[in-house]
Amino acid sequence: MNECLAVDLGLIGYGPALELQRRLVVARKAGQVPDVFLLCEHSHVITLGRNARREHVHASDQLLRQMKVEFHATDRGGDVTYHGPGQVVGYPILNLGAIRRDVAWYVSQLEEIMIRTSAAFGVTARRVAGRRGIWVDVPGAGEEKLGAIGVHISQWVTSHGFAYNVSTDLRYFDLIVPCGIPDRRPTSLERLLGHQVSVAEASRELVRQCEGAFGCAVRRASRGELEELLRAHEQTLVTEHV
Repeated sequence: MNECLAVDLGLIGYGPALELQRRLVVARKAGQVPDVFLLCEHSHVITLGRNARREHVHASDQLLRQMKVEFHATDRGGDVTYHGPGQVVGYPILNLGAIRRDVAWYVSQLEEIMIRTSAAFGVTARRVAGRRGIWVDVPGAGEEKLGAIGVHISQWVTSHGFAYNVSTDLRYFDLIVPCGIPDRRPTSLERLLGHQVSVAEASRELVRQCEGAFGCAVRRASRGELEELLRAHEQTLVTEHV
């Protein structure tokens, strides 16, 4: 059973988290770090995936600046989405070459992690044919989206991942057409349950479900431990090129 380090980054800007992912992908391809499952919350940010349409962002650049919402184009799949406090974002950096070389299976497993986490809180979530992410049926409102997915895979090493709404301020989604689907609204675990849910509690359950989904032995690690592994790898690269 492969080891997977689970590292909670807490609240972190999108840019620094993206740079950390890039460093981890390089090290994972070289076999210098084990699989890693990053969890975090982001400061307010709107991101565009590879298939995104700029017109799906309703807000002007000036309004985004006034609301202190960052804007990033990314190399993940999918359309436009929003990240912010109260939303658990999961970034698995996994070598699928050692697990299963199947992109559709991998994306389905990310959905399964969120579906099973929702079930642990008493919420029934499901897939919808032709749409990525997880969905819930809300009386009087129809289908609403609880979790989104957008991934990138290079040489079978994964990056980016999923966003799971726990206590997210859903008003920020009004700035965009979430995932490019105009007739479906996002929701959150708190909204569905009608009471507060802590991000820490949801994160713990997501980590537990990750272990089952990918058949790995999850070990909690600190950001400091992760940085030590990366620095050792990067120092090796510098030495090799001297």
